[in-house]
Amino acid sequence: MQSTGLEHGLSTLRNLEIVVDLTSRYVVLGTLISEDGPYLVLEDADVHDLRDSTTTREQYVVEARRHGIQANRKCTRLRKEEVVCIAKLEDVIA
Repeated sequence: MQSTGLEHGLSTLRNLEIVVDLTSRYVVLGTLISEDGPYLVLEDADVHDLRDSTTTREQYVVEARRHGIQANRKCTRLRKEEVVCIAKLEDVIA
């Protein structure tokens, strides 16, 4: 398996609310709880399809920072190879 480079430093994000930008038109917010092989595992996650919204990715994330994550998944797994960026939600500039 090819390394994605995500393995280094993920431990510093464990149990924190994070924002995950994906290569697709999805943005995912939630609490990173673990890794499961090629997946990141998030709890209390908001899996948001930007095609269903008139807001931009940045607007959506800023609103989540201001008002909290509106979870629509108790637990979800994201393929690491689809990840473009990961940040702590608290680091989003509102």
